[in-house]
Amino acid sequence: MSTSYDVIKNILRTEKSTVIQKDRQYMFRVATSATKPEIKKSVEEIYKVKVQAVNVVNVPGKRKRVRMKYGYASDWKKAIVTLKEGSKIEVA
Repeated sequence: MSTSYDVIKNILRTEKSTVIQKDRQYMFRVATSATKPEIKKSVEEIYKVKVQAVNVVNVPGKRKRVRMKYGYASDWKKAIVTLKEGSKIEVA
């Protein structure tokens, strides 16, 4: 990956992500080729926090239908990042 912004695409705002923020965990949509060390480095660089752990989930694309044609949405990767004690990301 060339920059941290190529690794971290955006922060995910869902019901589950807001619930786990109490435990200093945040969800991100990341590049499919990103590794755990790359994700950790990128989050620390962008948000200026200390990362304790990174968990990664490969999310398969769902089957979609447009009129009579079927296809699939793209596969994507989700990262759940746990921050060290005292670190926090301000989410608007």
